[in-house]
Amino acid sequence: MLYGIAAALAALFLAALLAALLRTLALRLGAVERRQGRLVALLGGPAVIVATALVAGAGDWTDVAPLGPAAGRLLVAGVGVGVLGLVADLRPVPLAVRAAVVTAAAALSVPFDELGLPAGFVAVGCIVLVAHAFTSLDHADGVMGTVAVVTAFALSGCAAAEVMDGVATLLSVLAAALTGFLMHGWPPARIVPGRCGGLFAGFVLASAAVLVHAGREAGSGVGAVFALTVVATADVVLVLVSRQRAGRPLRCGAPDHLVHRLRHLGVTPQGAAVLVGITGFAGALVGMLIDLGWVGAATALWVAGGAAVVVLVLLRVPVYGTSFPGKPQVSAYLRVRNR
Repeated sequence: MLYGIAAALAALFLAALLAALLRTLALRLGAVERRQGRLVALLGGPAVIVATALVAGAGDWTDVAPLGPAAGRLLVAGVGVGVLGLVADLRPVPLAVRAAVVTAAAALSVPFDELGLPAGFVAVGCIVLVAHAFTSLDHADGVMGTVAVVTAFALSGCAAAEVMDGVATLLSVLAAALTGFLMHGWPPARIVPGRCGGLFAGFVLASAAVLVHAGREAGSGVGAVFALTVVATADVVLVLVSRQRAGRPLRCGAPDHLVHRLRHLGVTPQGAAVLVGITGFAGALVGMLIDLGWVGAATALWVAGGAAVVVLVLLRVPVYGTSFPGKPQVSAYLRVRNR
């Protein structure tokens, strides 16, 4: 208990300190993105990764809070995916290459012995999709970090209930590191996570969800995982349907995500981040209740129905060919960062 509190505080303050230092470095190197008419540093992801890896690794190395083989592999694979995201933040990396690397990392994390080959391959695909969906959530200040924090806390509770102490420790440290990052990433953000932070957080969360629910019945496992990742899923569905209906390329980089549409409705950047965070918390809470057995797997259908209603309503908000204050722009240094 005492180590958990100390680890969380260490990860929080270390991530906050690293974010401040890396912000200065990013501005000097030109690794920036233009948001709301100002340059924002793009190296928030490494701050989260380093803080998570150092604190969780220290607990494992000292045997105070050993991660165990499964959580250890997950952390190593997540760091590798985060490094890929950092490269993609600084230099163009084809989507096919990113997907291939994340797929290989997911294959190392999925417990095929418990799931079997068919379900294991499906789990790998889900991890790849969720990891990239979390990078898509970094379309506005504070959104990805807020959703990832509430999801990590809920998943850590699920892991603790399953007596998976190593996974619970890793998720708690990740949640604390993301909270420290949000001290600088809350709107108006001074530093953003980029693909590095989005891929790392999304990969660790999705892989941990698979590990926690691997031994459960298919219905409850799928329902819980969907509820835990409902915000990222809804954002991806919203963007894909919207661009297909408008006849736009899937990777056109248009401002048509969840928060973009909320901003068109007059919601402030801070208010939009709070609304998305509350939605993520509600989904994560349902996922945790399903995992604990307090509600049935069918409860996830209510979450799916609510998400469908939100998507249908936001699809009616005009976003193409319009503008609003604070519309994100891509920096000249990065050339193109298609979502």
